[in-house]
Amino acid sequence: MIYVVKPGDSLAQIAREYGVSEARIRSDNGLLVEQPLVPGQALVVLIPQQTYRVQTGDTLSNIAASAGMTVAELLQNNPTVTLEQPLVPGEILTLRLAGEKEMTMTVGGYVYPYVNQTVLERSMPFLTNLFVFSYGFREDGTLVGIQDRGLLAQGRAFGTGMMLVLASIDENGSFSSRHVSHFLKDETRQNRALEALIQEILEKGYRGLDVDFEYIPEEDKEAFFAFLGKARDLLHPNGLILQVALAPKTHADQPGLLYAAHDYEIIGAIADEVLLMTYEWGYTYGPPMAVAPLQKVKAVLEYGVSEIPPWKIQMGIPNYGYHWTLPYNPNQQASILSNQEAVLLAAQEGAEIHFDQTAQSPTFRYIQGGETHQVWFEDARSIQAKLRLAQELGLHGVTYWNLMRPFAQNWALLSELVQVRRWGHIV
Repeated sequence: MIYVVKPGDSLAQIAREYGVSEARIRSDNGLLVEQPLVPGQALVVLIPQQTYRVQTGDTLSNIAASAGMTVAELLQNNPTVTLEQPLVPGEILTLRLAGEKEMTMTVGGYVYPYVNQTVLERSMPFLTNLFVFSYGFREDGTLVGIQDRGLLAQGRAFGTGMMLVLASIDENGSFSSRHVSHFLKDETRQNRALEALIQEILEKGYRGLDVDFEYIPEEDKEAFFAFLGKARDLLHPNGLILQVALAPKTHADQPGLLYAAHDYEIIGAIADEVLLMTYEWGYTYGPPMAVAPLQKVKAVLEYGVSEIPPWKIQMGIPNYGYHWTLPYNPNQQASILSNQEAVLLAAQEGAEIHFDQTAQSPTFRYIQGGETHQVWFEDARSIQAKLRLAQELGLHGVTYWNLMRPFAQNWALLSELVQVRRWGHIV
């Protein structure tokens, strides 16, 4: 359940009211020791329905098997337990939580190879697919690879499907219209890249390819569609899938370089799955607003399901917020911060968190050194609203951009609400 902190509340009082430990609430919400609560702050409070006391010789596998659950589900319900750390006789594990799960869907997330391992391991039991960002290509079509073997080993250990991401980035890691146009105008370069990609995917055990080509000139859109078709035709005979990341459109002829070549109907027919990048309304150089306001997300998804079968669509969810200095100056960059950092900042500044009912997102303001600051971020309430929208529209699932920042209460919420579709079992 989600509890919204009221003025005067204490963690001890909330823990007593719901019969759970303070330590569990802190762990499930990523709170530091002695971190004060903030009025308006959302807390996920998970109430165990069935528990188990660990005996000498127990393993995660035998406990899960005896309880009729998977190891992934056991880890979802016990965030302080890890695959590598041995169980301690006498410790109490949560087998089942009170209440029924509301929905079943896939859950994915993007990650860079240098991700903090503790942050990654917290998310892995919940993931259907992990998207490794990102391979690129040089001017001649040869691949720019990444150090992905450690992530692939973790994927195998957790039974998580691994997806190789090919982005239209150059050797410097930058998206460029010139770079992608140069690539799409030459079939020799494309064939060279695709041949190397298929070999890389098969050798490393990826489940498929995710294509993230952005800022494609409209004149190159037919070449882009042809490239995706060639990729699909090479992937499918090997039992591999094609996903394509698409800009957030609300109608077919939406103008702008970001949208011109992202034809929902055509690409939706080619791809096995699509990610609709429903975030970045609030962004680095834009005015203060929610990163993914629900009303704007909904408009994109409603257009999406009118052009693409909903069972092919992944909703994009941001795992970050932004911090602006007011008054807004388009030449002044907003700083990015994690959702947990946002709550901690509110506590440090004595701010009250407000929940915008239209955007379905939390926000707060504070004054420091004579300057007014505003923060928009995500919390359990905003994530719950997005999950329920995905369920309402019959989407395949949700995918997070990205998993580089901790967001403990997100995973606590998923453990309560979502039965995650997974491809394999933890070994």
